[in-house]
Amino acid sequence: MTVKTSNISILKNVTIYATYLIIIWAFYRFLFRFPDEIEELVIKPIVWLIPLFYFVKKEGFGISSLGFTFKNLFPAIYLSIGLGAVFVMEGVLTNFVKYGKLNFGANIGSTPLMMSLGLSFITAFSEEAAFRGYIFSRLSFALKNEWSANIIQTLLWTGIHVPIAFFIWGYTLPQGIVYLSLTAIFGLGSAFIFGRTKNIFGSILLHVLWEWPIILFR
Repeated sequence: MTVKTSNISILKNVTIYATYLIIIWAFYRFLFRFPDEIEELVIKPIVWLIPLFYFVKKEGFGISSLGFTFKNLFPAIYLSIGLGAVFVMEGVLTNFVKYGKLNFGANIGSTPLMMSLGLSFITAFSEEAAFRGYIFSRLSFALKNEWSANIIQTLLWTGIHVPIAFFIWGYTLPQGIVYLSLTAIFGLGSAFIFGRTKNIFGSILLHVLWEWPIILFR
């Protein structure tokens, strides 16, 4: 990523985008409840990605600045698989905390397995492009400090999951705290991989590996 826009302008763009995303998505969670297919295929790309690509174009950076590149693809995949094993244990822990025992009944409803998996990748595409590809990469570039950028994006990432934890899934306060803590750990790990590889596909794969244990075990 080369200097085409001042660091102040980049931080301003990130602040506007993150504030917009958290507020709009919170209102959406409070006011609407559409089928997952509509939400992930239509609503989320419109709400999350259109403004993102506007800022990318405004800043003068190419799409590769979001990590859409084949460079370091295999290291990103290897790191994702390694961390993914940890997130399987996260899913087990989330399940145990909610039920007081291990309950491995799949929670995918009537949606076919392959469709659910496909939706998971589409969800990961939108969310990783937004948080790791844009917010984290821009913060890291502007602040010149990867860990500060990681902590900030992790707080934002965790915050945007508060409505779904309590108002969609109906978690109690202790359950919600555990889930949001695990969400924060994932956010740190995903940004860590992105910071090492500058490749978004590793973060997308890790997202799916993190999400599915929670879906299947919650």
